[in-house]
This record gives sequence, structure tokens and C-alpha cells, in this order.
Amino acid sequence: MPRTGQWGGTAQVKIIGLTGGIGMGKSTAGAAFRRAHIPVFDADAAVHKVQAKGGRAIRPIEAAFPGTIKNGAVDRNALRAAVIGKPDAIRRLERILHPMVWEEEARFLAAARRAGKRAAVLDIPLFFETGRERKVHKIVVVSAPQSVQIYRVRKRRKMSESDIKAIIARQMPDAEKRKRADIVVRTGLSRHLTNLRMRRLILELLK
Repeated sequence: MPRTGQWGGTAQVKIIGLTGGIGMGKSTAGAAFRRAHIPVFDADAAVHKVQAKGGRAIRPIEAAFPGTIKNGAVDRNALRAAVIGKPDAIRRLERILHPMVWEEEARFLAAARRAGKRAAVLDIPLFFETGRERKVHKIVVVSAPQSVQIYRVRKRRKMSESDIKAIIARQMPDAEKRKRADIVVRTGLSRHLTNLRMRRLILELLK
């Protein structure tokens, strides 16, 4: 299906989809866009917002997954334990969260249009899985060897290797993401090299 690059009347904004598996380097790439004064919508941050105390997802998650709310907010470890390795539970959670995240995304793009931004980035882990490729001008995929990916996640989060692999298994394979990308940024060597590549990429994207 051809991409329209239009979402809520934002045709004049070049919309860049940024994705990659867990631990692949999306945060580094997103930071590079921000340094170039390109606004970035962080889907993970949007999820955390609706799951925080007072967030819109609290009540439906409590109803769907009893025992996963602590002190008025989602206990992320308890929620992860309730859904990991359970496809039906994951789909139930996604039906709660995805519409809320999409609303946040639409507001972000409308704000970028009002501000007269030349470009805006959608940083979405499940970019392809949720059909977002139809709505962007360019797709950037960050990629690294799986050994690097697992090392990064274990260093950053208190998760077992089996839990990390379960998350990786439910995401689209890295090879498939690279095949669907317009641009692939390899992040497996060093942050410095990744940032150099991102600076070159941003200059190209803004031409």
C-alpha cells in the first residue's frame, strides 16, 4: 500500500518513522533527532504516561489484569509477569493501550504542524506490527547484532535473558524490519559512530 505521509492534516510535515527492536538503539537515534531540533514522539513514554498515577489506562488495566496496580499506578513488573509469554493477554493489553497512544500521537503531529516544523519523528517499537508504515514519508530502522541487543537490555533492565528473548520473539524479526526500511542505521559498534551516522542521515532527510 502506498504511503500518504498524511495524518490529521500534517501533509506539510515530513513524517519519519523510527523503529527497531528492544535494545537496538532507538533512544540514541531519537536523541540525535532532538539535537537537530526535530520533535520526536516517544511511544514508550506515551505508554508510561497513561500507566502512571492518574493515567487513563489505570482503570481498564486493573479490570483486565487484577493485582497489577500499586499505589495508583501500573506496577510494570507485575504487568509484565501477567502478559509475557501469553499472546491472548498481550493482545488484550494492546487493545487497551494502542488507542490511547494513537491519540497522543495525533496531538503530537498536530502540534508539529502548528509550530511549522519541517519534520517530525514517530519513535514506535511496534511500528510495522501496528501498520504505521502507511502514514510516514520515510522509515528508519536501527539495528544491531542480537548479542549486542541482549547485552544492552540486561545492562539497562533487571530482566533475565529468557524474558528478553521472549520480548524479542514477539517483535517482528530484525531482518524483516531491515527489509522494509528506507534507511538502516547500524548501531552495533559505538554510540559515537551511531551519532556520526545519524548526523549525516538527518542532513539527507531534511534536503
